[in-house]
Amino acid sequence: MPVARKVIVVGLDGLEPTIVEQMLQAGELPELARLRAQGGYSRLGTTTPAQTPVAWSTFATGVNPGGHGIFDFLRRDPATYLPDLALTRFERSSPFLPPRAVNLRGGVPFWDVLAAHGIASTILRCPCTFPRPAARAFALRHGVPDLRGGLGTSTLLTTDAGARARDGEQVVMLVSAADGYRAHLVGPRDSRQGTDITLPITVRVEVSAGAATLESQGSPRELTLRVGEWSRWLHLNFRTGLLSRAPAVVRVLLLRTSPHVELYVSPANFDPGAPLYPISHPGGYAEELAGELGGAFYTTGMVEDHTGLSNGRLSEETFLAQCEDVMREREAMLRYELHRLREGVLFILFDTPDRVQHMFWRFREPGHPANAEDPGNARRFARVIEEHYKRCDAVVGEAMRAVDDETLLLVLSDHGFASFQRGVNLNNWLHERGYLVLRDGAAPGSDLGDFLRAVDWERSQAYALGFGSVYLNVAGRERDGIVPLSERDTLAARLSAEITGLADAARQSVAVLGARTRRELYRGAYASNAPDVVVEFNAGYRVSWNTALGGFGDAVLEDNTRAWGGDHIVAPALVPGVLFCNRSLHAPGASMVDLAPTILAALGVPVPGSMEGASLLPGEPPGSAGR
Repeated sequence: MPVARKVIVVGLDGLEPTIVEQMLQAGELPELARLRAQGGYSRLGTTTPAQTPVAWSTFATGVNPGGHGIFDFLRRDPATYLPDLALTRFERSSPFLPPRAVNLRGGVPFWDVLAAHGIASTILRCPCTFPRPAARAFALRHGVPDLRGGLGTSTLLTTDAGARARDGEQVVMLVSAADGYRAHLVGPRDSRQGTDITLPITVRVEVSAGAATLESQGSPRELTLRVGEWSRWLHLNFRTGLLSRAPAVVRVLLLRTSPHVELYVSPANFDPGAPLYPISHPGGYAEELAGELGGAFYTTGMVEDHTGLSNGRLSEETFLAQCEDVMREREAMLRYELHRLREGVLFILFDTPDRVQHMFWRFREPGHPANAEDPGNARRFARVIEEHYKRCDAVVGEAMRAVDDETLLLVLSDHGFASFQRGVNLNNWLHERGYLVLRDGAAPGSDLGDFLRAVDWERSQAYALGFGSVYLNVAGRERDGIVPLSERDTLAARLSAEITGLADAARQSVAVLGARTRRELYRGAYASNAPDVVVEFNAGYRVSWNTALGGFGDAVLEDNTRAWGGDHIVAPALVPGVLFCNRSLHAPGASMVDLAPTILAALGVPVPGSMEGASLLPGEPPGSAGR
């Protein structure tokens, strides 16, 4: 029998239990404290690895990653050894047709199970939902790329002839003209010509006023800019063919007017009023939300421009201003749907707390390597994370005001958070141990570049790519594989044992707490696609930036000096999430795999046998061995 007619689920990505518990004790999170008093609170087990797309896919489907096929942000192509996005791929059947986006998450999400029983859902930005259709669900999808098909490419417009492009950005020169400066905005790639599709602009600058006007063919035709303030949305149409266009929206930030004029242009988001690909279900739902929000909103999967902050283009203040804009957008969506909710499920994800912690965790630790250039900021921004938790608490209050006696309210995070002070170059370690061999006697180093270019595959048994994933060079699976299939499990177990306990002599600490094999971790239809070994790091450590794209460092261990100074891709036991509920739950030992069964049971829908977790509602047994 159902225990609720409505289920509201608020996801607060990355909320760390130790911070939440300290703030609860100090009386700084009154809404969450009230929710705990109504029902309960517990820590919530995450997935292996503790990554956002992995954990939320398990939340949606009630199965381990082997059952839904999402194991990392990145995957490798065994035919080329090159990295690729693990969440979505694009297929093109004809050069005359646009590419087709394909969602790589498997499994059956709980909203499809509900739909089969005549119960509707509204799913706002659950990861790994682009471009998968939803049955009887209003869905605003998460994981949408930018207009160039990536995670987010920004543009720096500048008069500085010495400016060079940094990570994830392009540089376009502002050329002096009689009416100001001429330049262009960068749109999608023209795959046939191998060039960028652009739109011309003119920028008029008022140096003394710290202001500028950007003129374009977009809407508005004239965009007013002031130093340090994000612009309103600029709607653009990039001509992709004789009769076709790619609508987009961007926001612009005037960085400075002297000694050089510089403007930062956000990645080109799909225009929610006319997206290049469907980003909602039904197709007009995104346009409906845009109307509710006043014309546009962020649509990319990684909304907050953290790369701009890492690159030194954005200040901490302008990054936080953007984060607040994102929170207001999402909160407006929540209010709109709470007002309409009569029955079924409403899910919404606020992923800004994850981004704020990635970029501001370093300020909690004055000795963090990323603080070396400006130690004073550690005092200025020391409590930014706590202040953002208060902002999230206010969101919870918004949801609680819509709760009645027939409503189950769940508030959760998919994982917690930890420090990231030191990076581990896994390919350097594999080289040291003889598992990976370089061509022509080359030595590991950051100068080797990415994509495993220098690897001698005919003599290499293993390689690392992604965020803690190690793959074996298996014969018949990898293009130049040499490890016999019969030896794969033995080699994976040996490699796991050898890297466990990896010591950091410089800090007299342990960098790697353990490593687990694919056979230990995963089961299900997609388990064979998993990495052969997943490395579990200690708090303070993470896989290096170089390793993620198949690169090397100058040593096995190195300081992380980037602004991205906090992370959660460590041993999952170190970063559980949080779970609050307005009803009493059987929560000891609860994990992400139990949430889908709990939602189904709350609405009186039988839990499919394919789901591995179990309902947390009283009277039901705690989670199954499927965890």
